Amino acid sequence: MDVLTEGVELSQDDLDLLAQLAKGVTVDRVGRALEISGRTVRRRLRGICDRIGVATAIEAVAWAARRRLI
Repeated sequence: MDVLTEGVELSQDDLDLLAQLAKGVTVDRVGRALEISGRTVRRRLRGICDRIGVATAIEAVAWAARRRLI
């Protein structure tokens, strides 16, 4: 199920990735948990940041938290 907020669509996988980062889990551990490489996590995170219009992972986590998505 995808979530549409302010014209931005995020998948449940995107939200799971942001939620793990919000807990302080490293990118490499997030990758292992999602069964993808750390490099893929970073690439997906860059895509999330681009879609929501922020520059960093911290801003992306804050954006999702403010909207109570994570």
